[in-house]
Amino acid sequence: MLLLTVWAAIIIFPFLNVVMVSFTTNAEYVARPLLLFPRNPTLNNYSELIRDGRIWVGYRTTTQLLLYGVPLNLFITTSFAYGISRRGFPGRKLIFYLVLFTMLFNGGIIPMYMLMMRLGLIGSLWSVIFAYGINTFYMIIMRNFFSRMPEEIMESARIDGAGEWTILLRIILPLSAPIIATITLFYTVDRWNEWFNQLVFIRSPQLQSLQLVLRSIVIDSMLIEPEGQFFIDREFFGTGIKMATIIATMAPVMLFFPFLQKHFAKGVLIGAVKS
Repeated sequence: MLLLTVWAAIIIFPFLNVVMVSFTTNAEYVARPLLLFPRNPTLNNYSELIRDGRIWVGYRTTTQLLLYGVPLNLFITTSFAYGISRRGFPGRKLIFYLVLFTMLFNGGIIPMYMLMMRLGLIGSLWSVIFAYGINTFYMIIMRNFFSRMPEEIMESARIDGAGEWTILLRIILPLSAPIIATITLFYTVDRWNEWFNQLVFIRSPQLQSLQLVLRSIVIDSMLIEPEGQFFIDREFFGTGIKMATIIATMAPVMLFFPFLQKHFAKGVLIGAVKS
């Protein structure tokens, strides 16, 4: 317990320092860079962030990626995992190993860029959404979960005349809340942290995701923020704005996680067991 407590403190302190710096002033930060509680808390860094305007562009774009991308990821992953988890599916082992092969080797970004260019999606958010359809690791976790379900449940439904889609939607999914919640959380975090495909396919500043907005604000604050004791009383505090931006990008996921924590732990333990 002592070792775990020390380790937790080591992890929590940098995060707490980020939060506190986002509420401090330039002068206080110069005097005490490592602080736990600011003596004169201020919201100037957050007001500067809001006045900048780019943060709202990032929230809007990332919200669109979540609304369109996560359901697409879940549909492809769930249907694919269910198909190759059924013993009667023809060629399921071959298909599984072919998909597993992509975890080791893939075509790279150039073929993907050429494909999006042929489809006319360069510069559109759909290029970012379609570039990431399925995560092989998440699919394996879900497949293992489905494989553990008794085959008798599906057989009884087939006897009653249910098709595969009916079995999946009305029987399998209601029994799979833990793994669905787990994979939803995984894909949500992936989409929330989306930046590389955005950087490759999108050029418009009005379509930047939240992580690219964070990147641009950090770069701008490094270029604009003056150095030296002469400027410590200036209202502009680049480091504080960077920390405020980090908190703004992290807070929604941190608020979303507790509602799925129970299902998340159960889904990982069950889905990770090889069947």
